[in-house]
Amino acid sequence: MRRLIPPLAVLLLLTAGCAPPRTGTLGPAPAGPSPTTAAGPTGTPAPTPPAPRTPTAPATTGGPATAAPTGPDGTVTVQLWFARGGKLVPTRRVLPATVATSRLALTELAAGPSVAESATGLATLVPAGTQVTRIAGGVAILVPPAGFDAGGAATARLRRAQVVWTLTQFPTVRRVAFAPADAATGRDDYADLLPPIVVTAPGIGDRVTSPVTVAGTADVYEATVSVRVLDGAGQEIGTSFTTASCGSGCRGGYRLDVRYRRAAAGPGTIEVYEVSARDGSRINMVRIPVRMAAAR
Repeated sequence: MRRLIPPLAVLLLLTAGCAPPRTGTLGPAPAGPSPTTAAGPTGTPAPTPPAPRTPTAPATTGGPATAAPTGPDGTVTVQLWFARGGKLVPTRRVLPATVATSRLALTELAAGPSVAESATGLATLVPAGTQVTRIAGGVAILVPPAGFDAGGAATARLRRAQVVWTLTQFPTVRRVAFAPADAATGRDDYADLLPPIVVTAPGIGDRVTSPVTVAGTADVYEATVSVRVLDGAGQEIGTSFTTASCGSGCRGGYRLDVRYRRAAAGPGTIEVYEVSARDGSRINMVRIPVRMAAAR
């Protein structure tokens, strides 16, 4: 009997090596501002960007209550999923806290991107009046306003994805149903609308210090995510890379700190990208304009 143990162990190891690949992750919902920030990131038709705007004040009454972390200064960080090039792109708002966080999030989503966000191509497809009527058993129920599904199937699906990804950041909402007859859907139902690289931190217009924390999710070759820090003149002042928790066919989370050297504070850009396996060029680039503190 003892002579049978080594072959059996070898068989078990070979079986484990044939296990299916990791399924990856869609990434966590935000819990607050990035540690390096001072305040509150094809295929389907690209939406038309709305006129630049300033974020609206939050509603303080009405709508279902959903829990979101409240900061010591009485603010709440809300993640909004806008559209760019037919894909979903996240950004953040730091706003006065309210118990009606679902109403707050959808009001901001419908109001559209800020001036800085519009400059990067972000837009919203969600019309005003899109609100949750109730939340039960982890499902948020919405009665969409008239014309909600206008613009064709691809545009309507992207619009719904904006709502679903925005609402499911809250712990009381896992899925969203659009009344009167649609089945509830979750983030996984729209995962194909994510670009290869998603940047959740820093956000557009954030003030960053060195080292700047860069985080998000990616589905890229060999899971390798590269980052460059550029000053206002476009000169590289910091660079690094990391590997996501999954890649090359599955989405994984990534997070890294990138140091930079800069004599004076001013505007800059964080570039997050994949290095092409074919020719070494930078592909699937995401550019995040930021305000940078001096660092020596």
